[in-house]
Amino acid sequence: MTLPPLTCDFLGWQLHSPLVLASGIIGASASLMARAARAGAGMVTAKSCGPTPRAGHPNPVALDWGGGLLNAIGLTNPGAQEEALLLAETKRRLAPLGAPLIASIFAGTVEEFGQVAAIVAQAQPDLIEVNISCPNVGDEFGTPFAGSPESAAAVTASVRQATTIPISVKLAPNVPDIARIARAVVAAGADAITAVNTMPGMVIDAASGRPVLSNQVGGVSGPALKPIALRAVFEIAQAVPATPIIGTGGVVTGQDAAEMLMAGAAVVGVGSAVWYRGVNAFGQINVELAAFMAGQGYPSVAALRRASIRRG
Repeated sequence: MTLPPLTCDFLGWQLHSPLVLASGIIGASASLMARAARAGAGMVTAKSCGPTPRAGHPNPVALDWGGGLLNAIGLTNPGAQEEALLLAETKRRLAPLGAPLIASIFAGTVEEFGQVAAIVAQAQPDLIEVNISCPNVGDEFGTPFAGSPESAAAVTASVRQATTIPISVKLAPNVPDIARIARAVVAAGADAITAVNTMPGMVIDAASGRPVLSNQVGGVSGPALKPIALRAVFEIAQAVPATPIIGTGGVVTGQDAAEMLMAGAAVVGVGSAVWYRGVNAFGQINVELAAFMAGQGYPSVAALRRASIRRG
């Protein structure tokens, strides 16, 4: 059986695979990000960085609870200045591999987002992913920026003003109307959307009666997140059909990736699969995706994209 090619277009880049290393998995070193690209990732995302260094939460910070993963790493990062050096080295290593580099940023205020973006832009990443799921420290209740169209748009506009590098805004799944927020960030200058971040959750150790994670709550990822992510991507694709989506959440197999593309994603973020299958997950998912496409008669990734929406 001849397998179809997995090449695809994303914001003008011709990628050899629609798979993207998601932020926060193995994005803390240039060597690991290059390894992901060699393993089959078409793009790679660095771990999120903020304005200042953060040590993160004490252990335990992650566990496999059976239906997925739960983590509360605590945004561990070296700060934007050091991250810019890491990004520059990573981009140098990725150049011969043909994999674009995505920087990921977070901050506590609208103004800080612009400042962090300006710093990491010095390394000339190909795309800046704006993680707006962190708490707004300028808000009385600490509401995440992703919680409302107004705050999400304000952060997007701040980053857009700070750099000419394309930006993708990473949306949260636990909001009343994700389509409305998607329209707001696109209107404010987003070139793409990453959907979605993890879903808040908790696991309790019944023997002790206490939460397992030191932070008590964490973010649910892996298979349990996939139906939520697919719904979010589907709704966003209908709301802003001209804006490419990095569909992320629960993609572990090639069929998972196919479903994400059918829902409307332009490319597919892969994170928890590295936990389950190792870095070689990218190559394995690529082979499985191509085999699925061949078996179902899809000659290209473009033909597969949004298939379920067209049929609906």
